[in-house]
Amino acid sequence: MRRAVSQQPAVYRRPHEHRSGRTSWLRAAVLGANDGILSTAGLLVGVASAAASRNELWIAGLAGLIAGAMSMAAGEYVSVSSQADAEKADLDIERRELAANPEGERRELAAIYVERGLDPDLASKVATQLTRHDALAAHARDEIGLTPTSQPRPVQAAFASAAAFTAGAFVPLLVSVTAPLHLVARVVAGTSLVALAILGAIAAAAGGATPLRGAVRVTFWGALAMAFTAAVGTLFGTNV
Repeated sequence: MRRAVSQQPAVYRRPHEHRSGRTSWLRAAVLGANDGILSTAGLLVGVASAAASRNELWIAGLAGLIAGAMSMAAGEYVSVSSQADAEKADLDIERRELAANPEGERRELAAIYVERGLDPDLASKVATQLTRHDALAAHARDEIGLTPTSQPRPVQAAFASAAAFTAGAFVPLLVSVTAPLHLVARVVAGTSLVALAILGAIAAAAGGATPLRGAVRVTFWGALAMAFTAAVGTLFGTNV
């Protein structure tokens, strides 16, 4: 006598990971590291071009690192917190509308699905089922455009940005205290441009873009910024 085999519904497994889920931390990390390298290198190149001493370079670079890391953390926290507050306010509005007029909100959801290509009958059935399952989540996703991957995380963004800035800033700072004093400006600029190119390539690859394009884009603006600071340091000398 054969034993009956129970039929279990197939479990859907996502075949691949979308890169958009990385944007919440990738943007803050890349921005922080890029700013850490560029701002610290620009500061050190400008100071070195003004014929500063080794001690002055170290103090300027360390002060720039600390101030920059704190500024990046505070800026990211405030910015992402403002985004979170706006999204919370939108959800509160939807929650009140669902309580006051649930049928109207269901029809609104169905109309959204019709605009996206479903026929009216199917759109109505989908809206009804999703409303029964989780009406607020359905409206948050399909009406407002809020998803778990795009959920703002202020503390995570602040720490990622500050840590990335510090890591990036250490590159030109360490070079400035080890390179020969008369070559500091050139060595810091060259090393920082290489670091920026590598960072740009890695960030582009992580985001699904062409690494070469990301490297060229970041390197160009980095070279331009350091050229300006070097010119200012040379022009004003020890007054920088």
